[in-house]
Amino acid sequence: MSEISAYLEQRRALVEDALDASIRDDGSRLVEAMRYALLGGGKRIRPILLLAAADAVGTDRPASPALMPFACAIEMIHAYSLVHDDLPAMDDDELRRGRPTLHIRYDEALAILAGDGLLTEAFSVMSGVAAQTADPAAARAAAEIAAAAGAAGMVGGQADDMAAEGSEAGVDEVERIHRRKTGALLRAAVRAGALLGGADQKQLSALTAYGESLGLAFQVVDDVLDATAPTQATGKTAGRDRERGKRTYPVLLGLDGARARAEELRRGARSALEPFGAAADPLRDLVDFVVDRAAAAA
Repeated sequence: MSEISAYLEQRRALVEDALDASIRDDGSRLVEAMRYALLGGGKRIRPILLLAAADAVGTDRPASPALMPFACAIEMIHAYSLVHDDLPAMDDDELRRGRPTLHIRYDEALAILAGDGLLTEAFSVMSGVAAQTADPAAARAAAEIAAAAGAAGMVGGQADDMAAEGSEAGVDEVERIHRRKTGALLRAAVRAGALLGGADQKQLSALTAYGESLGLAFQVVDDVLDATAPTQATGKTAGRDRERGKRTYPVLLGLDGARARAEELRRGARSALEPFGAAADPLRDLVDFVVDRAAAAA
């Protein structure tokens, strides 16, 4: 097992245990559906990014008690977004991570409510730990995540992405959409971890630049995989973007151009980490892990 694979697996196991404990099964169908969405696998990139960013700036400080609750909260938000994205009124998909999507496994109404429940629970977790610790950094991190998840970030980006289907939107517009739709929450994971780790302004600015490059690279790679990888590899219906007439990086730049853009973003992300030395090695490995998925699909 490679060093990054071992790191991801170790951190992923910690996150999985915390997620399992965060929403206990109460026997209700709603909570069963919420746990189906939250505990159905995945790489857990967002919570791992949050933890790794805190490590990059806080190696000489005690770990904040808010770190794992915030890592769980950001994954709850991500899980809710996937549930809603998969609905027939949105991206209309029947597979997620190799399993039936939530509205297929249960029904559309329960999928909507389960997503609502996950989103609300995320903010309950963050506000609760911020109140318990009385840590200004926790309140600021919660505000960062809220902004990234809302109309100015992920939700607004998703709305614009749907509006652009079948349009002639160019690269600049598509990039603006994806910096919000996908990039905003990844950027917020990095910034929240940095804040909870005690970052100063210079460190926060550098990690923000890293998060912005990584967040966009993630979407570029996702577009490449949708165009090239089979369903068995991605756990999602292959070629869905093309079917819906989405404006993607492979459509606009070609596959080689999209991969070149991912490489450019990799260089930008790694450059932003230069001030941190070895403490940021997991963050370097994470951007390599993300971008190398596109090369593997060549």
